[in-house]
Amino acid sequence: MTVENENEYEDLLSLWSDLESGLGIILGSPGSIQEFEQRVWQYDRWMRDLIRQDPDLGLYLLFQLAANSPVGYSASHSLICAVLCDLTAGELGLSKAERDSLVHAAMTMNMSMTTLQDQLAEQADKPSAIQQDDIAGHPANSAMMLTNIGVSDHLWLDAVRLHHDETTDKGELRAVSPVIRLARILRIVDRYAAMISPRRSREGRSATDSMRAIIARSSEQTDEVGRALIRAVGLCPPGTYVRLDSDELAVVVRRSDQLNLPQVAIVIGEEGALMSPPRLHQTARGSPSIRTALPASAVREHLNHHQVLRLT
Repeated sequence: MTVENENEYEDLLSLWSDLESGLGIILGSPGSIQEFEQRVWQYDRWMRDLIRQDPDLGLYLLFQLAANSPVGYSASHSLICAVLCDLTAGELGLSKAERDSLVHAAMTMNMSMTTLQDQLAEQADKPSAIQQDDIAGHPANSAMMLTNIGVSDHLWLDAVRLHHDETTDKGELRAVSPVIRLARILRIVDRYAAMISPRRSREGRSATDSMRAIIARSSEQTDEVGRALIRAVGLCPPGTYVRLDSDELAVVVRRSDQLNLPQVAIVIGEEGALMSPPRLHQTARGSPSIRTALPASAVREHLNHHQVLRLT
């Protein structure tokens, strides 16, 4: 799938943005949504259709949207987690039933603190004692809200309820119960997505630093999920930024068979000037190589993303 002009880029970005906005509406007012569970299924199908058309392009647009979204942090985070869970489920070979419950749990796991999550993203100070209580209680509260509005999928509900429970780390992933398996995957994806997302109180980490932090804290059991997540999106996912050893700055456009050697578009030259047009480079074929991954906040220039994507 290619992006031939600016209109095609804007149309695709709008589809992701509309999906994120719709998700934000049902998360913000779940009690007023008729057939809530059916709406989640609808957004899941929408997301799946977008990501299946071209996973690399979908990830590129999603990571760009996350860094510049006009919608609240909570909806953006839920959508990123849902996509990452979908791709990780594929790498782990989960059944369709487990995959569906996992993705739906990712979309709704923070439902009881949607407003608070948006506030915290804009808050420079540490959470207050009251806010900390709400954060601590949100897995159980979100599961209760889902039950009260008619969700009956116990895998979905229990994955939400347990998604911050570190006792789910025990046991080999294949040997544990489906509930423990989904809760473990969800917790690791949730943590990774939170690390890469910027907030007023801190800048987001690079995708590589976020993954290293998760692997460093992981046990042998959770490491299996981390490895699956890396296989799913790469060490530097499409839409994220890297500094090359030539001092040029590039944006990742496509994954490759080698997880640490993606295809990139060089967008800023070694002197700091925007390149027009950008230059496509296969890092797997040799120099320049990636020196380090960068957070989105490191890129101050306004990039022409449709011009970048036309190269691929």
